[in-house]
Amino acid sequence: MLPLIRRTLISSLAFSSTLLSSRIVNSLSRFTFMNSSVPNNFGASQKLMALAQHLRQYRPPPSPFDDDDDDEEQKLEESAGKLVSQLGFAESVTSVAQQPPERFRPKRAAVLICLFEGDSGELRVILTKRSSKLSTHSGEVSLPGGKAEETDANDAETATREAKEEIGLNPSLVNVVTCLEPFLSKHLLRVIPVIGILSNKKDFKPCPNAAEVEDVFDAPLEMFLKDENRRSEEREWMGDKYLIHFFDYEMSDKKYLIWGLTAGVLIRAASIVYQKPPAFLEQNPKFKVPRFQGLHNFHSKV
Repeated sequence: MLPLIRRTLISSLAFSSTLLSSRIVNSLSRFTFMNSSVPNNFGASQKLMALAQHLRQYRPPPSPFDDDDDDEEQKLEESAGKLVSQLGFAESVTSVAQQPPERFRPKRAAVLICLFEGDSGELRVILTKRSSKLSTHSGEVSLPGGKAEETDANDAETATREAKEEIGLNPSLVNVVTCLEPFLSKHLLRVIPVIGILSNKKDFKPCPNAAEVEDVFDAPLEMFLKDENRRSEEREWMGDKYLIHFFDYEMSDKKYLIWGLTAGVLIRAASIVYQKPPAFLEQNPKFKVPRFQGLHNFHSKV
């Protein structure tokens, strides 16, 4: 199984010449990109400019679901639309990626991986801690994001809209540069990670929505490639064993636990940004496709 995982990761990190799918292109076309030929309107450092140019070349693995109309009603609830899940794996490493669109048409969502340069020049990512008063997943760490709405033009708009609603991050401050390959949550919600760059962290004044968010903090992106402060547990889902990763992080005398879908997305994002695999085995399960299109007929065995 290990060779297969390594081949999958190497494939996903490669900058192939394949064009982005039409849906992802549309998701990015309405946003400004930083590169060497575009004026630096965002006041970004040379390091962030180079990162943006590098990420714009990323080509996610193709997916059969990019061009679906998503016009069928699928009754699926996941934390009132907020993306916190015990599981979260890249779609390309699952059997779902080989399924025809007419058999499996998951609901779509997006999360924002907002990167900025720390005081020591390191790349950091903005995270949130859910309100402890929420009835589900209270106090858990997540990326800003949620389910797509009919008024959203694309995945990037979904992610930046949710970030504004949750933590007061103005979309005008975020330079969206690429979308990563989709992830599947525990309930088979299709989550698109959107990478954006915040050129000047001082311009962002966190204003968390108290009904949803208890705290806004940031963490070094590279920590999600290291074995330090990481532990894992072997679990089983539908007869397949997999590893779930937990990252312990402390900032300003506050302790955070980053795991599940959020950890999975950040491991992949860090792998792509730093162009190297994590220093640990990921071990993903094999997803089973629901027998019927309606996901309300699908029940997890977890």
